[in-house]
Amino acid sequence: MQSMASWGNQLYAGDKSYRFIPNRKKWVSIGGIVILIAALLLIFRGLNPGIEFQGGSQFSLANVKTTEQSIAYDVMAENGITEGVKVSQLGTNGLRVQSPEVSSEQTPQVREALAEAYEIDPGDVDATVIGPSWGADVTKKALQSLVIFLVLVGAMMAFYFRSWTMSVSALWALTHDIFLTVGFFSLVQVEVSPATVIGFLTILAYSLYDTVVVFDRVRELTANVTKQSKYTFGEMVNLAVNQTLVRSINTSIVALLPVGSILFLGSFLLGAGTLTDISLALFVGMTVGTLSSVLIAPSVLVLLEEHRGKIGAHTKRVMVERGELKEEDTKDKGSSSAGEAGDKEPLKVAAPTPGRHLGQQAQPKRKKRK
Repeated sequence: MQSMASWGNQLYAGDKSYRFIPNRKKWVSIGGIVILIAALLLIFRGLNPGIEFQGGSQFSLANVKTTEQSIAYDVMAENGITEGVKVSQLGTNGLRVQSPEVSSEQTPQVREALAEAYEIDPGDVDATVIGPSWGADVTKKALQSLVIFLVLVGAMMAFYFRSWTMSVSALWALTHDIFLTVGFFSLVQVEVSPATVIGFLTILAYSLYDTVVVFDRVRELTANVTKQSKYTFGEMVNLAVNQTLVRSINTSIVALLPVGSILFLGSFLLGAGTLTDISLALFVGMTVGTLSSVLIAPSVLVLLEEHRGKIGAHTKRVMVERGELKEEDTKDKGSSSAGEAGDKEPLKVAAPTPGRHLGQQAQPKRKKRK
């Protein structure tokens, strides 16, 4: 069985290559369809906002002898509260009961009924009322943070890489991550809490980091791409993605293992709570962010660059010199057609890979002593 190190060396040297960029239109189309599906889910299905966004009453029970949730539902029903009741476990001996807002006159009655049902002291039942205005403020601040983040990211990427196409590609990948993650929460109807919103904003930074790593390698390999006529811009980007693939996988695994552990502990051992809210958002978002940095962002970059005069003309020139495209065809067809002509069979790009070990034969020979 081939080791990860050997596989990574083959990818870096260009001896092994996956067709990420040759299938760029497929990845971008799939990404667009996913965004459309997520948008439709948000419109017709919506999210499942927590009490922090809707407002209501919350009863927190501690030191209960049993965590049977049906008891709490029965108590709330006996007090005339049957709709909008949510009961979740907190730790090994705690429960959280959420409902629409209970009047101040009825709150002590419900509190004592819950304490009696679970055989605990009324002091172990904490009753709080959360107004919907707090949730509205959280939503507003989250949207403001998202807009500010995207603006700063676009400016930073354009300044760092000196390329607006990389900036647009990174922003599109981030948009893909946001819609796919939020669409997942809409599909499974997991409760969205302030902790979930924090998770949404956190995954953007992770996705951006992975995209910057890939684009940094792209910039190194394509610095003088138009000064040679052996490889196209798309082929060099494909090489960059392959060279950073192992790093992206390793980084994702290292990040997902602790997040997955927290998600497992929060969901199955400690009960649903803040840990589950934030860890689920992180787990889904990190997975999506890794895929978008490898499949979406580089593909969008190549599609944008192919429609620019300099890169498009260079791609056509390389295709003509290879005999994959007739010179008269370049007058009628755009640069994207030229790029597709060279996508029939991926070219193994190995020359512009600094750091590649060339074998013992390429090493300097030691002179024999007299």
